[in-house]
Amino acid sequence: MVPALAIARELRDKHGAEVRFVGTARGLETRMVPEAGFRLELVRSGQWKNVSLATRLRTLVDLPLGVVECVRLIRGFRPQVVVGVGGYASGPGMLAAILLRVPTLAYEPNAVPGMTNRWIGKRVNAAAVSFAQTAKYFRNAEVTGVPVRAEIFGLAPRLAGSAPRLLVTAGSNGALVFNETMPKILVRLLADVAGLTVVHQAGARRLEQTRAEFAASGADAPRWRVEAFLEDMPAQYGAADVVLARAGSTVAELCAAGKASVLVPLPTAADDHQRKNAEVLADAGAAVMLLQKDVTEETLLLALVSLLNDRARRDEMALKAKSLAREGAVERIAEMVVALAK
Repeated sequence: MVPALAIARELRDKHGAEVRFVGTARGLETRMVPEAGFRLELVRSGQWKNVSLATRLRTLVDLPLGVVECVRLIRGFRPQVVVGVGGYASGPGMLAAILLRVPTLAYEPNAVPGMTNRWIGKRVNAAAVSFAQTAKYFRNAEVTGVPVRAEIFGLAPRLAGSAPRLLVTAGSNGALVFNETMPKILVRLLADVAGLTVVHQAGARRLEQTRAEFAASGADAPRWRVEAFLEDMPAQYGAADVVLARAGSTVAELCAAGKASVLVPLPTAADDHQRKNAEVLADAGAAVMLLQKDVTEETLLLALVSLLNDRARRDEMALKAKSLAREGAVERIAEMVVALAK
């Protein structure tokens, strides 16, 4: 949702575009889009992957109805371009635009597209992708990268001799595997890495329990901090030497920040896209990938300690991560949309 809003703001503020969103009642867009000052239209759609047969049957009914609703919306709004950013509403919206011969652009942030973008990839007029290997799934694809805040691109490298910092982050809900494993290895981790401090984002639901388990570990309290959310992510990335994270949209920020990382892909992510994202960074030497099924106290401790205690390796990984980043993504995507409109 964040990249979609960034693209919309760029089109509105720099190109004078009137932007309207299409979403579903179950998505984050019901809160985020109105807060950002955009109009939101709700249509019917449904889930297909990793759901029950009953849910799939409902989706088979809702999808054509959603397409009909989007046809009505497009005929009423008369957009010059329709941009698909994935998600439940993207399928009906893009299918309706293709049927009505309205120019379309697909945005795909992951290494391998989700189901919707795979369906419509060869039928769109253009596509903005994050990785070179993703271009083959689309017609007229351009590697633009992911819209990332400019402050993250502008972060200075950590000064030599600074006390090492580990940042643990996994989106707004945190990651259970991190919340459960980090307290168990904290004492050994702090003992094995001189001067290390840890900032751990646990998510609101698990904050108190995770904080209590950190405290119960007996680790030196001034050397760790557990929060539900981390508000200023550019500052957090800037202060970190290594980041322990999932492998969704975070990978783009890690590349923009030029940070060495240990990535544990969410195993239930749609189409296993997080593993494929992590593989891109790991194959480039920009990250260490640890599958969740392989996460134990010992494997996680070894991965973190070996990286935190090896400045040369961290620096090399940071450079390789930075080489995967593409600055100016939101500006280029907006330019592609404007070109289609013309």
